[in-house]
Order: sequence, then C-alpha cells, then structure tokens
Amino acid sequence: MYVVATAGHVDHGKSALLRALTGMEPDRWAEERRRGMTLDLGFVWTRLPGAGDLAFVDVPGHERLVGNMLAGVGPVPAVLFVVAADQGWQPQSEEHLAVLDALGVRHGLLAVSRSDLADPEATREQALARIAESSLGKVPSVAVSAVTGQGLDDLRAALVRLAGELPAPDLGGDVRLWVDRAFTVRGHGTVVTGTLGAGTLRVGDRLRLARDGATLRVRGLESLKETHQEIGAVARVAVNVTGPGAGTLSRGDALLTPDRWLTSDTIDVRLRGDAARDLPRELTLHAGSAAVPVTVRPLGEDTARLRLAAPLPLRVGDGALLRDPGRHRIPAGVTVLDVRPPRLTRRGAAAARDLELSTTPGRADGAAELRRRGLIRRTDLLAMGVPPPAEPVAGDWLADPDHWAALKTRLAEEVEQHAARQPLEPGLPPEEARQALGLPDRALVDALLAQSPDLRRSEGRIYGAEARPSLPPEVEAAVARVREDLTREPFHAPDADRLRELGLTPKLLAAAEAAGALLRIDKGLVLLPGADARAAAVLARLEQPFTASQACRALNTTRRVGIPLLEYLDRHGHTVRVEGALRRCRSAEGGAE
Repeated sequence: MYVVATAGHVDHGKSALLRALTGMEPDRWAEERRRGMTLDLGFVWTRLPGAGDLAFVDVPGHERLVGNMLAGVGPVPAVLFVVAADQGWQPQSEEHLAVLDALGVRHGLLAVSRSDLADPEATREQALARIAESSLGKVPSVAVSAVTGQGLDDLRAALVRLAGELPAPDLGGDVRLWVDRAFTVRGHGTVVTGTLGAGTLRVGDRLRLARDGATLRVRGLESLKETHQEIGAVARVAVNVTGPGAGTLSRGDALLTPDRWLTSDTIDVRLRGDAARDLPRELTLHAGSAAVPVTVRPLGEDTARLRLAAPLPLRVGDGALLRDPGRHRIPAGVTVLDVRPPRLTRRGAAAARDLELSTTPGRADGAAELRRRGLIRRTDLLAMGVPPPAEPVAGDWLADPDHWAALKTRLAEEVEQHAARQPLEPGLPPEEARQALGLPDRALVDALLAQSPDLRRSEGRIYGAEARPSLPPEVEAAVARVREDLTREPFHAPDADRLRELGLTPKLLAAAEAAGALLRIDKGLVLLPGADARAAAVLARLEQPFTASQACRALNTTRRVGIPLLEYLDRHGHTVRVEGALRRCRSAEGGAE
C-alpha cells in the first residue's frame, strides 16, 4: 500500500478530487458535507493498476485548521498538492507548502483542479515555480476537473509513477504509530487509526503508550475496511487496542514497539528557516500527529535546544516543524540531532554545544554518535534510532575507541597517583576508580583492567603490575622482624600478640603484602612470599589424598595456621578437596598421570 496526503488552499477541490478518484466520501462529518468544507482528516482509498492500493489522507485547507492538517500530513511520505485553476496560488497554498518544506517532504505531485473553469496553464506555471523552491523540488503536474472527469486518467497514471518513486518501507523496523483518530466501537472498545510508516503490526502484539509507558495489546487490525492478522508498512491502519488507559487515547499519542524507543522532553535540533535568535521563545512543535508547546533556547545560528511540555518518542534524524499559532506562520523546520543532550550549566556551554552540533550530520551515524558520547548503552543507541558501530566492551556498553584508550591511560595514572598518596594502602579500590574516571558502571572498570597488562587486581584492589610500593622505615623494620621469625619456622605465622608487639596493624600488613614483603593467607595471618608454593611442594610428597592433620604435621605447624593455609591453597589451585575432608595436590595428581 502507498499513502498520500493532500495539501492546498481551502475550497480548491481536494475532497472533490478524491471523490472522483476513489468513489468514496472523504468528509466524515455531516457538518463537513453541509458546509462543503473539510474540517477534520478524511481517509479514502482506491486500487490502481501498476501501484496496487493507494490510500489518501484528506486534510482541511482553512487557516484555522492547520493543526488538523499537520496531524494528517506529518507521518505521510508523499503529497498531492491541489491548486484551483480559477483561483491560483492562495495564502493557504503558501502555508501548506511551508509545512511540507519544514517537514522535508520530497515526494509530491501537483494537481491543477477545476480546470474546466479556467485555463490551468498560468496557475500550473505559478504553482510549479513556488513548489520548486521547497523540499519537494520539481514535481510532475496534471490539469484535472473533478466535475467533467477531464485529466483523471492522467492523474491516476501520475500517481502510479509517484508510488514507484517512494522508498521501500522497513518492514522489520520499530513501530511508531502516531494516532490521528481515536474512537470507541460497541463490543470492541477503543480503535485508533494512523499511518504505519515502518515495521509490522500483528494481532496479539504488545505496544507501549509513549506518554505514560502503559502496555496495550493489539486486539484486532483493519486496513482499508478489511480485517488482517498482520499489516506491514506503509499502510493506513485501524488498530483495536485493549489495556490500561486505552480509553484515554487521542490524536497525538504514539504506540511503540516496547523497549525500543526513548521519550524525551529535551532535544537539540538543526533549524531550516528563521535563525535561532529570531525565533519566539514559546512555539509549538509538530511531530507526527502530535502538537506540543516548546520553549526555544538558541545555541547557534541554526541550532537550538527545545524543551517540550510533554515528552515525545523522537529519534536522531526525525523531521518536525515549529509553528507560531498566534501569527499563523511556520518559522522553521527542524531535524532532530540529539534526544539525550547534555546539560548546559557552564558559561559558554551553549556556544560549545553549537560547535559540537556543527559536525552532526542530522542522520543516524553510529560512529559519530559514539565519538561524541564516548560511552553509551547499545540499547539506548538503538532506541535513539542509531545503528551500533561496534560490539560492546562490557555488558551492554559501547565505547568510542579513542575514548576507551584514554580511559585505560587514565586508570593507570589513577592507580599510580593513589599509591603515591597512600603508600600504606597502595591498591586503588575499583569503586574509587569508577568515580575518578566518571564511569557509570563498575563493569567498565573490570573491562579496562582486563585490557591493561600493566595493572593487576589483588584482594579487591588495583595495583600496578611491576612497581612495588615502598614501606616507611619503621614498617620495614617490623616486617624484617617477622621475616626473621619465619625464616626459622616458615609455617609458624606470628600470632596476634606478636603482630601487636611489632605494631603491625591489619592496614600495615596489607601494605606489606602490596609491597611484596609478606604473603597474607588470611586476615591477620602472614607468611613469607612463596610460602604457598613451598607448602604445596611439601604436601605433594605425602600419600595422596591426605587429611588436614597430616598436612599440619608435614608442615610443622598448628591448625591455627594449617587450616587457613590449606584453604588458601584450595583457592589458588594448589590443592583440591576430595572425599569430604580429604585433599589432593594438583601437582601430585599431574605426576600420577
């Protein structure tokens, strides 16, 4: 299916032309038919050989109804622009063209209507010249009369060609259905209609309501008055939904694929139209079928920050427009550059942000987005409409390569500076490392450490792999006394009284271990470095497996030291438990093989 919106001045025959094309009445309300003027959106369709189903969104042309017009044309990829031959280019023709230009619509067709009442050529020439200055550029044109039927076949042929030029829809894309109509059907509940621009809807799908996150279920699907189990883009759809808040749905709401969209109340945009400094502070942002008041903060000549009165599900590259309802004008179209912009708190931050945005392409560029942010979750990048340029470095986290390399350098510097500041506690705690580097997740510290060969982790702290911290002279002297004791009896760890006598607190013992002077096997238990390997060698000579008592006798030590030492050897892979309380040395096990 292809979907085309109408545009043009009031009473230029848009609805009459659609009646002649489709045989259907686009004006849904009796008041519209009585007054002969479209007040709200109308929906009709036809089937054309060579194009298939072609649906039309008929929009009102009166200046007081531009808001309704915007709700219809916003999500639609192409336009049928109608100008009456007997009236020529009119004020609402100009405003509708400004809307299309601001939205960046690039596919269109000019129909010069009421050609039975006047020579269409002057109007055609004038309209084509005006349209050529917009985003539509040069468009084909057809002179037509809904009354006599003149030119209708040419119009159908032109519509077929227009349909063939439209980009192929992304059937696997994320659904964002902007609601342009909501009503209740007896026995079925709430039904909403809209233009499905991407993705596929299926009966039973769960959709998220953008404004409050409520989950709704698709109870039924209809398109062009036919029931479907599945409908793919692009299509006009009627969706029967059920769930919390379904009865409150209205125009401007959006139904979304769950967990695939971010809603934002602050966005940075690039402007097309008036300079940022010339914009009124208060305007209305029109995106999809939504209209939301915004506050404008200029950043540069063509960039601004918009603060929305209500959050919207927007993505990088989305087109929208700013409207001044009081003055009935469209001062600027916008391209969304960032839906998660940084806070501007420092003096000169706005100018710096403008400079940063000057390199933003205004389309989904994963590498550029990652370069600007340094770190971002993969799911957030996808929700912003940006394809991830690389695999995560940790968990769901993506990192810009240059930023990641800089973080590794900074981590090494932080470890070194911490050791210099606190020689008795030289190891940097991972949480301090996370805070120092400004990282959002401890997993990133672990990933940095894993990729830093000059750093090591020990007892929950991060140390430089080569450099050993020096100990104060008084601590060196106390450690030397312990070493003398252990030289005589290598597995008789000094008890608490001896350590207290030497002034070796737990903090000083940790510093001695970090300096490589002692080996801590448990809290308050220290041996000489390498004692674990020597103990394993002694135990390997025992008959395997062995008991804890046999181990203590072989090592000439007590259970106070022997049990924690055996547990240390278990943790570090020297020994392994077998058959309950028995152990076996891995080295002896290997030798047996």
